Amino acid sequence: MPITKRPFKEIAEELNSDEEEIINRLIFLKNNGYIRRMGAFFASDKLGYTGTLIALKVREDKIEEVANEVNKYNGVTHNYEREGRFNLWFTLLSPTFEYEENFIKTVQKMDGVEDMLNLKANHKYKINVAFKLR
Repeated sequence: MPITKRPFKEIAEELNSDEEEIINRLIFLKNNGYIRRMGAFFASDKLGYTGTLIALKVREDKIEEVANEVNKYNGVTHNYEREGRFNLWFTLLSPTFEYEENFIKTVQKMDGVEDMLNLKANHKYKINVAFKLR
């Protein structure tokens, strides 16, 4: 994505289209589930952030409530339900150790949370995936 005041205009020029058409197509793709989100990816570690993967064991009747509560916090991404003992998993990017520590204490006290694994990132692996859309 070009870092300019009008990135969609630049994309349109490359595709021999116009800015409005590009924006309308992206809205269509987003509204129909082809695109989940658009946003920047940052090298969080270079910005001083640390990452961790959190696995929660949550009572079945509280999964949605806990997931919604967890999602209110800055730095929470990729929150999803899984089968198995630990049934709610998400990643957390924290600007400080204290932020992570306080967040974990808060989550452990949430109604329905029975157990937690904090799986700190020791090494970051990035996989680049490109899909050709027709």
